[in-house]
Amino acid sequence: MTNINPLDALGDPTRRQLFERLRQGPCSVNELISVVPVSQPAVSQHLKVLREAQLVKVEKRGQQRIYHLNPVGLAVLRAYTESLWEDVLRAFGEEAERMVNTEDAHREAVK
Repeated sequence: MTNINPLDALGDPTRRQLFERLRQGPCSVNELISVVPVSQPAVSQHLKVLREAQLVKVEKRGQQRIYHLNPVGLAVLRAYTESLWEDVLRAFGEEAERMVNTEDAHREAVK
């Protein structure tokens, strides 16, 4: 199994569409084929990449394969997104502090 980054896997629009459908709930390959305008073998290849990125997992039910979102890959995506917010909040705090210091300096200069 190749170690594919979940963000890289979602960089492809077709894989992103499949992922978005699976966010609504588990489904079979046949159901997923109707979501994207590509062949069944292409859908299977995209699902393979999503599995290798640990974004989806598969469960065999008789002859069917049912795909589900995988919490492991979702945790990686969540950690990345949270790190972005930490950067945004830090930058916001620094800017707010700079503005307060500028106002304080302006008030002192006016006195």
